[in-house]
Amino acid sequence: MVDNVFARDALRRCILFSRLDAPAVDACLAHVQVRRYRRNETVFHQGDPGGALHVIASGSVKVVLPSPDGSSPMILSTLGAGQFFGELALLDGEPHSATVVALEPTEALVLDRGGFDELLETQPGFGRAMLSGLVRGFRRLTEHVEALVYLELPERLAARIAELAVSAREAGGVNATGDAGGAAAGGIEVRLDWPYTQSELAGMVGGSRESVNRILADFAARGLLHFERDTLVVPDPGRLTAEARG
Repeated sequence: MVDNVFARDALRRCILFSRLDAPAVDACLAHVQVRRYRRNETVFHQGDPGGALHVIASGSVKVVLPSPDGSSPMILSTLGAGQFFGELALLDGEPHSATVVALEPTEALVLDRGGFDELLETQPGFGRAMLSGLVRGFRRLTEHVEALVYLELPERLAARIAELAVSAREAGGVNATGDAGGAAAGGIEVRLDWPYTQSELAGMVGGSRESVNRILADFAARGLLHFERDTLVVPDPGRLTAEARG
């Protein structure tokens, strides 16, 4: 049985539902189910039929493109609490275009096709929010492709770590000290829970694990970041990006 307080709070953190009024959210809750995934558990595979929208309530997932030759997959994006996935297959009726895997223990609110279609038809704000969310996703993908084409591996790695730190901070998944102007502005130490292996990090930036290991060691030697067990400490994400580019 769904805990309505938990589910309502989780939906309110997602851009798709944040502006819906209380009756609309209640209507959505009638269709929502909570699903839990273990670390490294596959939510769905590329090519599976799509029948639901997933909103992450806690934890995080990676969206990957499997390699045809069986080598490490390309990680298109990582998503955390308040973000969503599975919408493309719902909208066009085609199979899932990528595989989604839990990076850590993850809870997702799953909205079935009936509830999704009902919201699109009866709640104009939901449709507009869905369009905005799709545009954001396309922009992220464009930036990812641009980085792969035009940036060297150290630049890609620095930019990706800085992006993860800022995104997690905005979602409330990190501890940060300093001014409240945002991690991207510089001058703020970010402590980020780090569920990624070095192979996964390499998959995010299109590099080999060995190359990523060497670059991380260089970043650490220059004081740009360091690890404390399962926590990544970035003293200044803005400096990380700027100095890596230099």
